Amino acid sequence: MRLYPLSDFRSMKTLTFGLTLVRHGETQYNKDGLLQGQAIDAPLSEAGLQQAEAAGRYLAHVKFTNVFVSSMLRAKQTTEIIMKHNSSCSALEMVCDPLLIEKSFGIAEGGRLQDLKDMAQAAGQTFPGFTPPGGETQEQVKQRFKEFLEKMLQQIGAEHFSERGQDDSSLPAPSQAEGKADDGVKDIPVHALVVTHGAYMCVVVRYFVEELHCGLPRGSDKAHVFSLSPNTGLCRFIITVRKQDDEFILSGMRCVFIHRGDHVKRSS
Repeated sequence: MRLYPLSDFRSMKTLTFGLTLVRHGETQYNKDGLLQGQAIDAPLSEAGLQQAEAAGRYLAHVKFTNVFVSSMLRAKQTTEIIMKHNSSCSALEMVCDPLLIEKSFGIAEGGRLQDLKDMAQAAGQTFPGFTPPGGETQEQVKQRFKEFLEKMLQQIGAEHFSERGQDDSSLPAPSQAEGKADDGVKDIPVHALVVTHGAYMCVVVRYFVEELHCGLPRGSDKAHVFSLSPNTGLCRFIITVRKQDDEFILSGMRCVFIHRGDHVKRSS
């Protein structure tokens, strides 16, 4: 992923769009503290279905132009419920992408999370950086996401740049999050919904902040930023791309909010 200095593109048009990441709803494995990873494709529990409904109601009036989802059942069920509540999604395709599936935990899948932590301690390593036999490293997950991000940028750029591209002077000014469902995207017509998984989202957020230098909301606590998002937790980012030759290049991003879960609390 190439990130170019803004000074290199002063005379070029940009496309700014919203990206909302959502973790899937709860499964019985989540409730029991068991690792699912990739081998276990469990459906949402009753609580998870309720969480997805709550997320759908919360996002009902937020406009989306693109929907991407992990190809695993728990993510697809969550996405279908969110889309059911949202009129802007009625004509959209739900794009299932295996690049968005959960991190593999190898031999630890199906076992207790605590057992994985004990494995890490026995190996003299820290969790979550520890990789059990047969599992994916954090770097491998990051590379998977980078491949997805590149695909998404090219697709969104190709679909929306010609009609939505604008000069820097006409970009919407950053606004503070007010606790509303459309925070950050009220005046941004292009908005992607991406539904994925907890450990995967941890890797994504760390990559955004540490390597892409994503700006965080004022007063953000890094421990919270890098923590596990709750089931149906929401993270929103504003991304700017510029067109160079026939490619769409990431040129900037900022975070509007991180791990928002108020919709679940209100529905419980």
